[in-house]
Amino acid sequence: MKQILAFGDSNTWGLVPGSHPHERYPWGVRWTSLLQEKSEDIRVAEEGLCGRTTVFEDGLRPGRKGVTSLDQLLESHYPLDGAILMLGTNDCKTFYNASSYVIGKGIERCLDILEKYVEPENILLISPMALGEDVWRPEKDPEFNGNSVVTSKELKQVYQDIAKRRGTAFLAASDVVTASTIDDEHMDEEGHRIFAEAVYKKLEPIIG
Repeated sequence: MKQILAFGDSNTWGLVPGSHPHERYPWGVRWTSLLQEKSEDIRVAEEGLCGRTTVFEDGLRPGRKGVTSLDQLLESHYPLDGAILMLGTNDCKTFYNASSYVIGKGIERCLDILEKYVEPENILLISPMALGEDVWRPEKDPEFNGNSVVTSKELKQVYQDIAKRRGTAFLAASDVVTASTIDDEHMDEEGHRIFAEAVYKKLEPIIG
């Protein structure tokens, strides 16, 4: 059986769009569970956390800095046959004021750690789907603004260039899914189903 780590934020955790407090899609709905159900030969280690960033510390919610926890999680789940890395949405928040270039540097820090445990060709780097145009509205997520939306759209090219240079597999989530109009930030049930299909196709060479 192949062990695959899925390391990400609320869209990996399975947050239900617009839910307050946060509700999670159940097993059989969120994409990580659907991915595992596609084959008896893989086990998906779900490591999604709401608010997780690449390298930035959230002053309001401690413990969201991906590079801080990744090493321990990799060691905990070792040995690994593959890994999925999808972060960057939360890095677009106004609090961090980070460009897509800087966020790319952050995702490379995560890759540096991942590659100590998993070969680059067995890593699937995913650029997150773009934020919806109205995500910044008070009833949605005012931690973002209009610039956040622009930055989120730029991540596809930044991550694609990184994947090509480093030899990892690549998927642009924005090519296959869009954020729910409920909050302009998270996948709905249909999005999770479609996304699981796309991830599985990218993982087939890895899981053999």
